[in-house]
Amino acid sequence: MTLLLSESDYHELCQIPFEPEYYTTTPVDSFETIRWLPACLGHGRTRCLELSPGVWLDLINKEFTRPWALKVPVHEHLVQFTVLLSGTVDYEETYPTLETKKGYVSGSGLSPGYVARYGQLGHLEGINVHLEPQILEQFLVGQSLSLGQALLKKDEWKMAWFPSITVEMRTVAQQMLQCPFHGVTRRFFLQAKVFELFALQLHSIMADQNSSPFSGTLKPKTIEKIYEARARLVAQLESPPSVLELAQQVGLCDRTLRRGFRELFGTSVIGYLTQQRLHQAKDLLSQGNYTVAEVANNVGYSHLGHFSAAFRKQFGVSPKQWMLSN
Repeated sequence: MTLLLSESDYHELCQIPFEPEYYTTTPVDSFETIRWLPACLGHGRTRCLELSPGVWLDLINKEFTRPWALKVPVHEHLVQFTVLLSGTVDYEETYPTLETKKGYVSGSGLSPGYVARYGQLGHLEGINVHLEPQILEQFLVGQSLSLGQALLKKDEWKMAWFPSITVEMRTVAQQMLQCPFHGVTRRFFLQAKVFELFALQLHSIMADQNSSPFSGTLKPKTIEKIYEARARLVAQLESPPSVLELAQQVGLCDRTLRRGFRELFGTSVIGYLTQQRLHQAKDLLSQGNYTVAEVANNVGYSHLGHFSAAFRKQFGVSPKQWMLSN
């Protein structure tokens, strides 16, 4: 069964003392701290480096021994980008799954709450970067106004992109994880690589408009209504309203609702409904208290074959295989 933790739960686990032999790595430089994964979730660490004021780099290398999830509320968000070399992070209610072939780039602004699921593939390795918006402002002077508006928001929902990870991006991420330098040269090297990697991802996004599920054309009030529609949909997974009915319930036309789901969640209304049904089904199967047929019926599937096919397509295993493995 997946262990669901709030942020405070996770921080409490991080305060539990480890056995001395757990600490196999010490910080290399004064600008680095190490955050160890709580022993009940697995082993490994994240090296957290403040490369310069407003530029933070995380070097991630963890091995999970159980599936778990972190529930994060709505919060203010910095500019961020992530590249994974192994493992996945599943943002079931908000974003597409983050994995080795798909990166993550986010502008600043307000982030919706989400649940991040870890541990499905065990090993997680990659890099994660946060930047203060002021860092980018100096680079955007004289550039396209729309680019700055997309990347830098304050009291609005942030925008996010999921560019394909290229060989060049992977190479830069690997160089960061395997940095051979120490002290000031390490700091220079890693900061240069941070901006090189960001340039590669930004170039990919600007060259391929299809890589961005967010167009920036939705008004804040419209976004609020789309999030309300999502909440209504999740609350009625077994017997959901039609797209037209859902749009009418939140005061939108169905065309705007469809477009909004694609821009905010990267999928159609029906696609999102299917994702949520299947994730709920996976949790129910993990509990071991229901048959596959009962789970299919509980999440709104009347045809067991359709349910099994959709489950295998989403998770790569049959419902029965998933239930037996948990």
